[in-house]
Amino acid sequence: MKARESAPLDVETIREDFPILQREFDGEQVVYLDNAATTHTPDPVVDAIAHYYRHTNANVHRGLHHLSQEASIAYEDAHDKLAEFVGASGGREEMVFTKNTTESENLVAYAWGLNELGPGDEIVLTEMEHHASLVTWQQIGKKTGADVKYIRVDEDGRLDMDHAKEIITDDTEMVSVLHVSNTLGTVNPVGDLADIAHDHGSLIFVDGAQAVPNQPVDVEAIDADFYAFSGHKMLGPTGIGGLYGKKHLLEEMEPFNYGGMMIEKVTYEESSWHDLPWKFEAGTPVIAQGIALAEAVDYLEDLGMDNIQRHEEQLAAYAQDRLTEFDDIEIYGPPVGEERAGLVAFNLDSVHAHDLASILNDFAVATRAGDHCTQPLHDKLGVAASARASFYVYNTREEIDRLIDGIDAARELFA
Repeated sequence: MKARESAPLDVETIREDFPILQREFDGEQVVYLDNAATTHTPDPVVDAIAHYYRHTNANVHRGLHHLSQEASIAYEDAHDKLAEFVGASGGREEMVFTKNTTESENLVAYAWGLNELGPGDEIVLTEMEHHASLVTWQQIGKKTGADVKYIRVDEDGRLDMDHAKEIITDDTEMVSVLHVSNTLGTVNPVGDLADIAHDHGSLIFVDGAQAVPNQPVDVEAIDADFYAFSGHKMLGPTGIGGLYGKKHLLEEMEPFNYGGMMIEKVTYEESSWHDLPWKFEAGTPVIAQGIALAEAVDYLEDLGMDNIQRHEEQLAAYAQDRLTEFDDIEIYGPPVGEERAGLVAFNLDSVHAHDLASILNDFAVATRAGDHCTQPLHDKLGVAASARASFYVYNTREEIDRLIDGIDAARELFA
């Protein structure tokens, strides 16, 4: 087993901000290892939501009174905060608030894809895509006649970049790729893929749902045309996500939803659209959620994204070390010692992933079991489901030891 590395985060102090981690089930304190699905929300973020409703609650961009003005300023500033967080120098004009990463995918697919794609065009995805990307672009391909192609995943869970260079061609109009795989933990070379796409005149959409919460992200360094993420995976509330888009592309796109707030002028015959980003945020927007997500960003920045990344990598490496002590466990994704995100998907011989998750739950260890919204990838791996442990800023090595104890119990039960 590897020697313990220096701790990049003061986890004991961090855990004080998360009362839910003190919950007990049948006398066992909860061990939460399902962070790739959703993260918990610290007290400062919960306080930001409560403060908005107790002291500011008003609609934005629709009133001249003090409360509306306060809400509007805070909501607009939240866009600037999120844009800066992901390296978008264009500020709020390049940051659209959506419901989540899935809605961001659909916004681009419908607002850009339906107008730009047709027979003979190609959309390139990867074999490790989340359903949010795969299903969305698959269906847009059916609606427009565009062909959908997939970059192969090799036996170690990495993208075959030689294959990527082969199938991204001058007919490719959109490349959509995960920054980090939510099943394999693979950190994809999205900057290299952006270069290949742009060399062929294609755009690139990056799904950053598993990257923005866990590592420093710079959308301009990547040269992503679009980049999406979800608030609930980065200590924020549910119901809000972000879509970065290059300003000139967002300006050229038609709105995805229509209604109030996204309009500039309306007559009985015609309508014109508001400035960016508001033309993509129809109706009463996610005001409290946006303000709270900005607070979550402050919390993450105080911890330091480099520190968060190092903490997760240490936990993932420790989990892999512990799991590889046993010859009846298969781990998916890049092997021990290679770059990967803070999650590990695996299977225990002769124990279905759902049964394993149920037994772990008896030990108050919360994991994920299933296909993790990557059914085609699991088909390629030759398994119906896998177990997944995913880590975040408040997790410890001792919690991974609790995971191993639960796996040992499952092994004995099914022996």
